[in-house]
Amino acid sequence: MKHLISFLALGLALAVGGAHAADEKAPTAQQNKMKTCNADAKTKEMKGDERKKFMSECLSAKAEAPADGKTAQQSKMKTCNADAKTKELKGDERKKFMSECLSAK
Repeated sequence: MKHLISFLALGLALAVGGAHAADEKAPTAQQNKMKTCNADAKTKEMKGDERKKFMSECLSAKAEAPADGKTAQQSKMKTCNADAKTKELKGDERKKFMSECLSAK
């Protein structure tokens, strides 16, 4: 009986989790900014107070006037490259990741 209840609970949890995943929306501009700032900080190997200061400045920067003067596509390329480097992707696996990352809205 305990096993049956456990399996039912597990099945319910998986069903609810799957439904939740299907309802997820595209990331907001702030979430994209957080991802970009995190990737930049990781690429620069920042830690501690230096990272906190960088993240604060990066997240409060205006989107219309990027500090580095790059276009949105260039920023996206930088983020995707940093993510691929973090994941240590090589060859065809990296090409596939970069294609999916750059085509994501």
